[in-house]
Amino acid sequence: MPVTSFGEIAENLRRSTVLIHAGARGNGSGVIWSSDGIIVTNAHVARRAQLRVQLWDARELDATLLSSDRVRDIATLRVNAKNLPAASSADSSRVRPGELAIAIGNPLGFVGALTTGVVHAVGPLPGLGPQSWVQAGVRLAPGNSGGPLADAAGRVIGINTMVAGRLALAIPSNAVTDFLTGTRSGEGANDGWLGVTLYPVQVPRSGSRAAKAFGLVILELDPGSPAAQASLLPGDILLGTEDKPFSLLEDLSRALRGQGPRLLRIEFLRGDYNRTRRVTIQLGDQAAGSGVAA
Repeated sequence: MPVTSFGEIAENLRRSTVLIHAGARGNGSGVIWSSDGIIVTNAHVARRAQLRVQLWDARELDATLLSSDRVRDIATLRVNAKNLPAASSADSSRVRPGELAIAIGNPLGFVGALTTGVVHAVGPLPGLGPQSWVQAGVRLAPGNSGGPLADAAGRVIGINTMVAGRLALAIPSNAVTDFLTGTRSGEGANDGWLGVTLYPVQVPRSGSRAAKAFGLVILELDPGSPAAQASLLPGDILLGTEDKPFSLLEDLSRALRGQGPRLLRIEFLRGDYNRTRRVTIQLGDQAAGSGVAA
């Protein structure tokens, strides 16, 4: 049985990785999931309905956003091309700590950059909800988002999404497959999006020195996003909805899920930990007005 060299594995993976021109926010990466033009990337990379995609052979193609779930940070694009070099995927439930991990992407303008490391764990992270992540010791930089994390055979085990501490976090390939299946059956649609970068924190509460509440501090806001239109600001700490406080990031994800124009009432802190504020956020229709922080 012939043994494929590492160089050949890396080159094949590069051919299945695309550069996505994401406009003023920089570039991202994507993975050719099927030879008939389906590309998987992160939702935070594919922010527009129409994008440009550059293939490994330098061809540039128009890409159309097919589906996006900003809660799970997955999106699919389509380009009008056939016989593309699609990546093969592995069963991410079989990935074990200590296995070799290969990441391909386009960080900081370097097209097709490769980095290697090992898988540290597969599972959820404290503060990030029950969602499972492939956690690997590979170095990622802006532009890697949406690119493949692969095993030693070059099979995709995850879609690189973000960095937590010194670990790269990738959406497991099985979750990608579930998303694609759900989208085709109409279950994957979800337009709940705040347009914020969050970090989980423990907030001291009055009445007891030991009492603390879970919160999500806003680090960044996208201009024109529902959160920005609702007058939220960096530094604000999201505590929960009027009905239920947050205890995990997944609680916010659940509150955002749905389709069509709708309102979400959020409780948050701004400066004074003893004064809870409230804001109404318009979801599902960014052009339909904005909320006002109270």
